[in-house]
Amino acid sequence: MTTATPRAAIYTRISLDRTGEGLGVERQEEDAKAIVAERGWTLAGVWSDNSISASDSRKVRPGYDALVKAYDAGAFDALVCYDLDRLTRQPRQLEDWVDAAEAHGLALVTTNGECDLTTDAGRLFARIKAAVARAEVERKSARQKRAEAQRAASGKAPVKGHRLTGYALGGAVIPEEADVVRRVFARFLAGGSIKGIARSLTEEGVPTRSGRDWHAATVRTILTNPRYAGRVVYDGKVLEGVVGQWEPIVDAATFDLAQAKLTDPARLTARKGTHRAHLGSGLYLCDECGQATNATGGETGAYRCAVAGHVSRSRVPVDRFVRDVVAERLRQADASELLAPAESDVAPLVAEAERLRARMAVVDEEYLSDEIDGRLHRTKTERLRAQLSEVERDLGSRRTGSALGEILGQANPAAAFLSADLMAQRSIVDALAEVRLRRGIRGRNRFDPATVVIDWRA
Repeated sequence: MTTATPRAAIYTRISLDRTGEGLGVERQEEDAKAIVAERGWTLAGVWSDNSISASDSRKVRPGYDALVKAYDAGAFDALVCYDLDRLTRQPRQLEDWVDAAEAHGLALVTTNGECDLTTDAGRLFARIKAAVARAEVERKSARQKRAEAQRAASGKAPVKGHRLTGYALGGAVIPEEADVVRRVFARFLAGGSIKGIARSLTEEGVPTRSGRDWHAATVRTILTNPRYAGRVVYDGKVLEGVVGQWEPIVDAATFDLAQAKLTDPARLTARKGTHRAHLGSGLYLCDECGQATNATGGETGAYRCAVAGHVSRSRVPVDRFVRDVVAERLRQADASELLAPAESDVAPLVAEAERLRARMAVVDEEYLSDEIDGRLHRTKTERLRAQLSEVERDLGSRRTGSALGEILGQANPAAAFLSADLMAQRSIVDALAEVRLRRGIRGRNRFDPATVVIDWRA
């Protein structure tokens, strides 16, 4: 039931405000207020959505949603908008307003005079216009998709949608953001965890594209997007044989190494994640058996042989010694020669690592299906794991090269190393040397440098 003097709401909207000044919605509001005054209605309020499309029903329109809530709450019984397609382009939404007009007497009029839901002719016109508008939206969408497919097939970068960090729409590189993308890949391949990278970037004050903090999902999105390697993606798939006509931010080898590491079953099933809390965790080796050592205890804990407990060394003095020795090496005049040239193609190594992991999965399945016994399963697994370790050691030199190159490019490499984050320090130590821990002398409290063997890599 309407009141004696109808209370009128005004809704304004334009799809794109290029200047950001809101002049389009202001003009609509002025015309709508003239209608309200002409009909003698009372203005109940103005709701507006500036630079928001109504073509996609999934798009949130805060002004429109507030308008609907206000009507449901009985705040108005007349609605004025510039044109019906300013209110909605969705037939389903239109029917809600038609129902309101028929069942509750809502007066809905447009300032251009084309629609008045207070009459049956106006309702018929509104339905026809909404159907035509929806058909045009669908035709426009089909044209846009065809154009996007054609653009992708020719290797061109997208010109619409959300832009990637490091690129402007159209494919132009944004240098400052591109440097951040390279750092993300370098830190990940150097052993950093996705969460650890996100946390360190936020702590360093590095801005994201949106200005928000870094999150693991943001880092993963960067690491998994083939466009950074110059590969063309359309409809979620890489177009094989199509070369991107834009400058890659990372090379294909770096991107492929990242994908191999992301899909490594050992990494995916790790219960404690991949971020390391100490310099030598899994990096220092036991001098007796050659196996990696694990960190135990708190801040003053120890490195222990992971297999048989051959050695147990206090972490703090060992880490201090390793850092000092590596920093001194980086102070030498020939430090710039430490960075070996990268291999141009690591695809065979990546493929071999994937083959060995797949073979290990098959062996596990054979054991679970009772096709082989536990002894044969263990023998096969150990042999495959040894082969995989050799491949990963070869890949490891390439994973750490980027972090070492970044340090060597500084004016003072030693100082840059000492001030670098933990994962970068780990990668540099691993790139430069093999560290082995010997047993300490029982009863001697003083640290003995001879019990930490540092063999420089060729």
